[in-house]
Amino acid sequence: MAASDVLVTALNGANIAYLADLYARWAKDHKSVDPSFDTLFGSLEDEEAAVLKDAVGASWAPRPSIITGEEKPAPAKGAKGAAAGGLAAEDSLAIARLVRAFREYGHLEAKLDPLGLKEPTAREELDPETYGFAEKDLGRDVYIGSLLSPLLDGPSAKVSDVVDALRGVYCHSIGAEYMYARNHEQREWLRKRLEGDNWQSSVTVDEQKAILKNLTEAEGFETFCQKRYVGAKRFGLEGGEISIPSLHAIIDQAAAQGVSSVTIGMAHRGRLNTLVNVVRKPYVAIFNEFAGGSFKPDDVAGSGDVKYHLGSSTDVEVGGHSVHIALQPNPSHLEAVDPVVCGKVRAIQDDAGDTENRSGHMGIIIHGDAAFAGQGVVYETLSMSQLKGYRTGGTIHMVVNNQVGFTTNPENGHSGIYGTDVAKSIEAPVLHVNGDDAEAVIYVSRLAQDYRQAFASDIILDIVCYRRHGHNETDEPAFTQPVMYKAIAAHETPHTLYSKKLVAAGVVSQDEVQAQWDAFFNKLDEDYKAAQSYKVNKADWLEGGWSGLIAPTTGKVEAAYPETGMALDKLRKIGAAISKVPDDFDLNSKIARQLKAKAKMFDTGEGFDWATGEAMGFGSLLLENHRVRLSGEDCQRGTFSQRHATLIDQTNQSQYTPLNHIQDDQAKIEIWNSFLSEYGVLGFEYGYSLRNPKTLVLWEAQFGDFANCAQVIIDQFIASGETKWLRMSGLVMLLPHGYEGQGPEHSSARLERYLQLCAEDNMFVCNITTPANYFHALRRQLKLDYRKPLILMEPKSLLRHKLAVSELSDFGPGTRFQPVLGEIDALGPDADIDRVVICSGKVYYDLLAERREKELKNVAIIRLEQLYPFPESALAEELKRYPKAQIIWCQEETENGGAWHFADRRIEKALVAAKHQAGRPQYVGRAAAASPATGLARIYAAEQADLVERALGLKKTD
Repeated sequence: MAASDVLVTALNGANIAYLADLYARWAKDHKSVDPSFDTLFGSLEDEEAAVLKDAVGASWAPRPSIITGEEKPAPAKGAKGAAAGGLAAEDSLAIARLVRAFREYGHLEAKLDPLGLKEPTAREELDPETYGFAEKDLGRDVYIGSLLSPLLDGPSAKVSDVVDALRGVYCHSIGAEYMYARNHEQREWLRKRLEGDNWQSSVTVDEQKAILKNLTEAEGFETFCQKRYVGAKRFGLEGGEISIPSLHAIIDQAAAQGVSSVTIGMAHRGRLNTLVNVVRKPYVAIFNEFAGGSFKPDDVAGSGDVKYHLGSSTDVEVGGHSVHIALQPNPSHLEAVDPVVCGKVRAIQDDAGDTENRSGHMGIIIHGDAAFAGQGVVYETLSMSQLKGYRTGGTIHMVVNNQVGFTTNPENGHSGIYGTDVAKSIEAPVLHVNGDDAEAVIYVSRLAQDYRQAFASDIILDIVCYRRHGHNETDEPAFTQPVMYKAIAAHETPHTLYSKKLVAAGVVSQDEVQAQWDAFFNKLDEDYKAAQSYKVNKADWLEGGWSGLIAPTTGKVEAAYPETGMALDKLRKIGAAISKVPDDFDLNSKIARQLKAKAKMFDTGEGFDWATGEAMGFGSLLLENHRVRLSGEDCQRGTFSQRHATLIDQTNQSQYTPLNHIQDDQAKIEIWNSFLSEYGVLGFEYGYSLRNPKTLVLWEAQFGDFANCAQVIIDQFIASGETKWLRMSGLVMLLPHGYEGQGPEHSSARLERYLQLCAEDNMFVCNITTPANYFHALRRQLKLDYRKPLILMEPKSLLRHKLAVSELSDFGPGTRFQPVLGEIDALGPDADIDRVVICSGKVYYDLLAERREKELKNVAIIRLEQLYPFPESALAEELKRYPKAQIIWCQEETENGGAWHFADRRIEKALVAAKHQAGRPQYVGRAAAASPATGLARIYAAEQADLVERALGLKKTD
């Protein structure tokens, strides 16, 4: 029971004065009353507390109580009255409860549906009689103090006036949900704005004309396209055109508040309209694309994408402020762009030093109502919004609410009342608004931006509209929503409705409305004719922070092995930093031993393990003024307790990151333990990598298998973003991979899936076996004059394997990444080698150990450290040494997994290039299986021993 309910139950003529006196004592000293009353009074909302406060010393009218029916005692002579005429304190408390009900439940009776098909049901919570005010009581004055100031003037008001005022705010065109927020300041801020702004009376003529102009452009563009491109799929905005003026209002408000860049993400519906009318992509360019033209110059390689997936950017002048507006490209996975936008905004803020309130750069994400409710990445994006490593100062989420998802009605599209209910998980306010009330939409749009700036928090703007056509222009929606589409056919458009309103108000004449429409149509017609000869003269992907980089030509990536070694004195400086902590830092004793071991590596120049090689790679880039960002589940320590890049004081749990203390003038590394998400966090890091090609951005899966949960980001962005949208990324994915008997979900990072995505030199895929090669692979990411994602099968058992080590000289001057590592042992003459085993990754060390134990001198082992782009030339050079040897491909993955089906024909080509006589390579590995690995350690060990013996020729191979 709410605190106010408890009080109403207790209030009667006998104890109201007693409770008021108790409250007065409590207000002076909380300890002066029984603890139960302390709890009760402390839980009151401000308006309820105000009623009790004003009740102290009140005079009571001798009339029946509207709640208890009992006679009230006459006031004591000379007593101070809390309300003129001896109003009952319980009336005031009852009206406070009614006020609170409207604030909490008013949205349920708001008139949000522009089609009028969903009439809100009357709610008991909003009925005055629920609180004791019958029909005959509505004209009675009640004391309200400052409860509804400035919505109502004076300390008292008629009950009917209170109800009318509250309905005007909470039950008209705007339905506000905010009372569930635990932050009192945020609730009060929204309450005061909603009840005090009087927005209906404050809209100026200039603002009305601006809204009309924006609606003319939004609706005019859709009408023109529908006329010129009959039947063409464009996912038009008809019915939701008000979202364009809404975007303008948000951006204008943001610009006035000092925001200098806005990054937008959205799905298909309305994208073309947003591109031309907000991001200012030329109409002539869009019309050229309708005619089959490309968004890129002919001399730029790439497959391109359909026009309603593309993005664009521009700089606009808003009220004397320059604002950069960018719309991100997005595939048909509707909400996949959400974390990408947030990641890019975060990177922009970090580059600009906007790291305190993060208020100078912002994101706007436009959702469909069905997708907002149905796509889990929406929740993941919301959930990371206030996390230290991922916050961006708040995102405005605009839901263009069609009230239907493709052919699915809302009752089948989400549980709960609204499709936006998931936002309540982070207590983000939701402002529902009728899309046909243009001025209400503009008001809440500005309000949303003000809230974002005030509290650096997310807010949702739910514009309830409709979809005039079907899911796309070739669809017939009457098949599944006949009643809705009869209503839509008879319903006037947003532009028509608003222009009629302004004409009726005398703001503009009908002739002016028509002239504005005709002028815009003529402009579109001119651009339509010009589109026939339009040519794209440049692509924007190598501008801004990406200037100086190039688009690599086919074949260049295979030869991408620049020198990446580092001066030894600088490497030792890194070593000194990562092997010590401040004197007053209480270091865990086990980690202290690890740091001593690191120091010994640098003293002796030997035994460098994987984690130390990684730290040297990071540190060397920091010394060259490249920022580094690594995030993932438990990545500070590392899943396998190997990294310990951020140390924890054992006394006070403060953090210390040694790599940020190499020298004074260095860049910084950020290492963030992510929340338990792959899809959202990988999308965020991909977005981060799009901003600054000079920053190394890495995401680490807890186990490589778990990257499956982020497959949309991998398929649609990382693997294909460059060829589809001309957007390069140097993102590194670290995927722990290797068979150690840990079961089917902790063995395989699904190397085969990444290799299947490889084409057109789109990314690097590596399975590296030495710390030095890992060091060089990391540095190569920033030393090339272009950027490619790096997919790395990261080790597990090799993190501490005594053979998986490097020497200091392997990191030094003149060294570089090695895509192929040849034989390292002294065997017999090359001519005596009759068997060559080619492998990749951890299985190499199993083969090496077995060969050494059996003292085999006729078997050479070659490692493929990079699988794509396939190092055919480097492999051919190694194979030339063994012209007559039998060639074995050995992998520990199942036959239908791993690299075998990708590598076999490519190995054949290398054999041809080497003029080798062996023919096709032979497969040795686990049998094809539905599950990537067994969960039984005994079976795993037997399988592993068997494949190693067969590969080395110790056992017959089928």
